[in-house]
Amino acid sequence: MSRRSGVLEFAVLGLLHDSPMHGYELRKRLNGVLGSFRAFSYGSLYPCLKQLLSEGLISETPADAVRSRRSKIVYQLTAEGKERFTDLVNETGPASWEDETFGVHFAFFARTDANVRLRILEGRRSRLEDRLANVRDSFARTQERFDTYTLELQKHGLEGVEREVRWLDELIRDERRREEQQTPRHDSAVQHASTPLGARHDTTTLDTTTHDRGSRPGSKNDEE
Repeated sequence: MSRRSGVLEFAVLGLLHDSPMHGYELRKRLNGVLGSFRAFSYGSLYPCLKQLLSEGLISETPADAVRSRRSKIVYQLTAEGKERFTDLVNETGPASWEDETFGVHFAFFARTDANVRLRILEGRRSRLEDRLANVRDSFARTQERFDTYTLELQKHGLEGVEREVRWLDELIRDERRREEQQTPRHDSAVQHASTPLGARHDTTTLDTTTHDRGSRPGSKNDEE
């Protein structure tokens, strides 16, 4: 399976994971998920659905359409499809932060574990920082040989990468901040637990002994 078809498979499984839907609704939802990151061809949807059906990852059920002479096919995930989506959403390898795949991974971050989200964001930032260094080097070496419009195009590309790196920096800071807020604090409990049991017992005994000595009848304090 090509990377492009793999991205479409991931998006379809992710949308059907929310709820079953028919093909037309799925087309509209896919445009919202993929349209912001890459071009989406409607002609590739139905071959993808056919492939997922043959692999047993989705099933189809005829449903009577309201005010329509034809019945619509409703697609839904099978147990194998849910398992496949879980595997895809938890992938943290380099493929998850490439240009073709990062967008669809990000679209399903709400159903992705925090440690996986952070790994993907950091991987994407590292990849773009490498690209940024190459673009800056190329811009510095070639700016004297190109005309004004070519230089503006290179500058535009450079600024786009810089903006995405800043965006990723903010996302990574937010992820780490949420992780710190969700981590329970046990400072006082740890400090109490680190005190030797015998030392705590001895301190209590000493305080009690001192108190009894000062209040015992016939003691030096009473004579005074």
